[in-house]
Amino acid sequence: MRAQLTRRTLPCVVLGLLFLSTMARGGCSGKYQALLGQLRAQADFMGNTSKLLDHYIHTQGLDVPELKKQCKERPGTFPSEDALRGLSKQDFLQTLRASLERVLRTLAAFQLQASEDPRAEELRKAKHFVLGIKNNVYCMAQLLNSSSDTAQPTKASPGPSQSPTPSPDAFQRKIEGCKFLDGFHRFMRSVGQVLGDWEEKPRRSRRHRRSRRGKRLVPRGLLPR
Repeated sequence: MRAQLTRRTLPCVVLGLLFLSTMARGGCSGKYQALLGQLRAQADFMGNTSKLLDHYIHTQGLDVPELKKQCKERPGTFPSEDALRGLSKQDFLQTLRASLERVLRTLAAFQLQASEDPRAEELRKAKHFVLGIKNNVYCMAQLLNSSSDTAQPTKASPGPSQSPTPSPDAFQRKIEGCKFLDGFHRFMRSVGQVLGDWEEKPRRSRRHRRSRRGKRLVPRGLLPR
């Protein structure tokens, strides 16, 4: 029983720590690797459909095979991973921030619809977590700006993401909502993959490589006595 409780509460603890460590500082970390690691962990965490989509499907009565099949990302709602990889770091962060702002607006709309619904608390937690990601995106952009000596040419970012299409039909709104969330989770997984390419790989120093190349094997019989 204790192990089950640990497994259930651990994700919530991780979410809380990531969010609090971001917001409690009241500023931005100047350490690139630490900030990158936290941002990637947040992206990977939110890439899991259990954080939003699965709960949404269950509470909206879409948890049947025929309906779940319709909860697939609508093409163009969020930039693809290939599109993200084609951006400079600054443009990538700008695109990510714009997408997160759109997600926050959508979650706020979901909250209004679910004011008396059990999922309201989950939506509130998700909204705060997305705010934490957005804060780290801002910090990373500031860090990159301060470390760059020259301005890099900007590249056109992918087209703006689309929010769920408004519809007078309540059922269709539910379907559009789950399509949007499916796209959001996929987008965050893509973000995590791209951020993984930003990690600095450990490299040996040039001096160490020269010393290794400069060594020559000496026949055993010729070694000095």
